[in-house]
Amino acid sequence: MDDTVDVKVLDNENTISVASTFAGHHEEIQDRDHSFLQKAVEEAYDGVNCGHGGPFGAVVVLKDEIVVSCHNMVLEYTDPTAHAEVTAIREACKKLGRIELSDCEMYASCEPCPMCFGAIHLSRIKRLVYGAQAEAAIAIGFDDFIADAIRGTSHYQKPNLEIKRADGNVAAIAEKVFKDTQAKFQMY
Repeated sequence: MDDTVDVKVLDNENTISVASTFAGHHEEIQDRDHSFLQKAVEEAYDGVNCGHGGPFGAVVVLKDEIVVSCHNMVLEYTDPTAHAEVTAIREACKKLGRIELSDCEMYASCEPCPMCFGAIHLSRIKRLVYGAQAEAAIAIGFDDFIADAIRGTSHYQKPNLEIKRADGNVAAIAEKVFKDTQAKFQMY
């Protein structure tokens, strides 16, 4: 059985493609993804059934083991940021004792909203696998900007939200905190 790995550079940005010649490799990945995604979907059902929030679930995986399995907790926590993905990231970071998850993967029952995608990006998760497209959530009444915001196909504007940068000394004081603390605070 030939289980060699071919590596080749695809473009001038040094993007690397890794392909395994092991015949079962692709199917093994699909089965693994299916298993973890199924757990995220189960979490989505659990969250709805117990009244915690919308039908969204997320699983964080490290080395083929589930670190945390969470569902939407918006109603339970009275917190609009307690989406399944954000809750899973918070819990995984707490459980692993660190603020980055660069060696972890996330499985989400639905395409993440912009907030969740931002949290996934900031936590450095290396791989995201999601099930349903955002349109499935839109179809049952969840915010219709999710898919457009992620895909950049529309410009979402909330008409009752004013955004303004502070002027003068207040802005300078707020910027100064970053300069004053840069030596004390190194995240990565």
